[in-house]
Amino acid sequence: MSLRQYEYALAIAEEGSVTAAAERLRVAQPSVSQQIRSLERELGVDLFARTPQGLVPTVVGRAFLREAEIAVTASRRARAAALAGAAELTGELTVAVELGLGFDRMPRALAAFRREFPGVEVTVHDEADIERLARAGTLDLGLVSHTAPNCPCVPHLVDEERLVVALGHSHPLLASSRLRMADLAGDPWVQYAHGSTMDEIVTRAIKDAGVTVTTAARAPSVDSALRLAAWGLGVAIVPEAAVPEACRHLTRPLDPALSRPLFATVRANPGPAEAALLRHLLAV
Repeated sequence: MSLRQYEYALAIAEEGSVTAAAERLRVAQPSVSQQIRSLERELGVDLFARTPQGLVPTVVGRAFLREAEIAVTASRRARAAALAGAAELTGELTVAVELGLGFDRMPRALAAFRREFPGVEVTVHDEADIERLARAGTLDLGLVSHTAPNCPCVPHLVDEERLVVALGHSHPLLASSRLRMADLAGDPWVQYAHGSTMDEIVTRAIKDAGVTVTTAARAPSVDSALRLAAWGLGVAIVPEAAVPEACRHLTRPLDPALSRPLFATVRANPGPAEAALLRHLLAV
């Protein structure tokens, strides 16, 4: 069996006749007929039945054609990936990002990547999918603050992202230029969903400072935490890069400074798409 025979069989199923299939494929009709007869002999079954409406797949023919379509599609994708030059690169790039990471860097890197490879579709997942995608081998690039010891990907340090405190519009601590964790002990806090990376970072910072805080709410995202803090529900720690210009006056740096590393993880031998996005992440 060959992929060419698969393509001939799929064309006959779609067109309803050998003649129409041959015309679509731009090959001689006898060649198509011969290849299908050879395929049926090898399989020992009839793939098509003759009806007044033309050739239609038999029951076993339909089962065969389902698998044949998968094989032909995979072959075309593999060939396109192997032969594509930089400007012709097509396909899908799968990226996963930890909560709150790369707010300004990732969009700019993706915009530059898109200009270079307009034929590549990028799918971005949130941090809940990172481990699952990595285990499944379908993650092309991850943006993370730490790497697991058994991670099959290679980490590349991109940057250090500073974290700041977000306060309410009328909070008295806005009069200070820098804040210590102890200054925030008496305030209610807006924290993050249990198990998220931001929750782990904030919880560790509170513990290291030796303070006890009261949680007023848990936000599902950095944007939500920032908005809740701005409306006075409680103080929140957010990535500085995630704060829009209109809200910068509501944030203050911490003393000592609090930051987290930003790693891009890719396969040991990345393809041209992963390598290009990593290059843009390091450049912006």
